[in-house]
Amino acid sequence: MTVVAAATATADVPPAPSEQTPAQSYVALGDSYASGPLIPVQTGQPAGCLRSTNNYPAIVGRTLGVPGFQDVSCSGATTENLAGSQSVRLGVNAPQFDALSKDTELVTLTIGGNDIGFSSIINECATRSPRQPAGAACRDFYTAGGTDQLAERIDGTAPKIADALKEIGKRSPDARVLLVGYPALLPDAGPGCFPVVPFSPGDVAYLRETEKRLNAMLADEAAAAGIDFVDTYTPTIGHDMCQLPGTKWIEGLVPTAPAYPVHPNALGMAGIAAVVVEALADETVPVAAGT
Repeated sequence: MTVVAAATATADVPPAPSEQTPAQSYVALGDSYASGPLIPVQTGQPAGCLRSTNNYPAIVGRTLGVPGFQDVSCSGATTENLAGSQSVRLGVNAPQFDALSKDTELVTLTIGGNDIGFSSIINECATRSPRQPAGAACRDFYTAGGTDQLAERIDGTAPKIADALKEIGKRSPDARVLLVGYPALLPDAGPGCFPVVPFSPGDVAYLRETEKRLNAMLADEAAAAGIDFVDTYTPTIGHDMCQLPGTKWIEGLVPTAPAYPVHPNALGMAGIAAVVVEALADETVPVAAGT
């Protein structure tokens, strides 16, 4: 299979069902960018995974009419929680790979952000950046000594992604597998929207390039594994956390719609679902991640 991407999606238009024969079994794996924390209606066990009935996997499953849909994504998950259990509030999420079988026909996976420390990066930058609004205090912190710590973390996560994709192939050898990337969190150009989103222009540029580096790594690992990478960055440009409610698909540090901070809201999940559905119907469009 090739690396694919779909055309820009609009969240107010439901994704069109594929003309292909729908999969009969679909397993959704991943972290909070799959599970949809705080987006109504929260469902599933354990409750601490914060899965939504309107996250992108659920919308994809409904759109395609998949009778056997399992969503085992969980907020806070890392690649370790694919093969190992994950303790959350109010319970333990079983290893996500346990949901896979030789009969699984479709798998989506969104993972890697927590391996590089997504939450801690946001908190660190939100604390440091406002102190130097004309500088780049967050970038300076992560590149002190001449080494980009976040770039190193991304490089260190690559073999974990490779191992995860190999394991999916072993457990579900006949499944169509899509590695789904991360959406555009910040404006794709320009200084951002300080102080509404408290990152200085210099730090916005650094964080933007870091996310593009992460998506590029995911695309590379998908290509090496012979499975599809779904670019959700490009179709979500213009819907970042600096936009007004109704236009933004990513909530800021202070959400204006039901969603976890710096995560997709319901509009964002619908938009991402449309991209995934279109990618399932089109295996011929190559794309570079985050471009």
